[in-house]
Amino acid sequence: MNETKHQVQVAVRTTYLPAQSAPDQNRYVFAYTITITNAGSMSAKLVTRHWVITDANNRIQEVHGEGVVGEQPYLSPGMSFEYTSGTVLETPVGVMHGSYQMIADDGTSFDAEIPAFTLSTPRILH
Repeated sequence: MNETKHQVQVAVRTTYLPAQSAPDQNRYVFAYTITITNAGSMSAKLVTRHWVITDANNRIQEVHGEGVVGEQPYLSPGMSFEYTSGTVLETPVGVMHGSYQMIADDGTSFDAEIPAFTLSTPRILH
């Protein structure tokens, strides 16, 4: 695989949603905004996603699905796609990571890794 041809960068921002959360019921709701950028030299389509979500009790949820937010974005070189989604944890802190499965215009399938990021309520982590 040519790394410069098939290269996708993933950036993440997270937000705790107190209005949708119920800490007394162990319900902590987080939004995450993902920016996917095609840093390669060939266009590629995001076809599926795989998430691993781990809470502070080491409870793991795995999520597999088609596309993101109902779309399968097609990214030309230099193009970005941004979306916001969310998850619910039973603890005030958790970690997510995963990958997007991509198909390039030359037929090559490759994974775009989503580096681990922390979900946390304010004032929990320093």
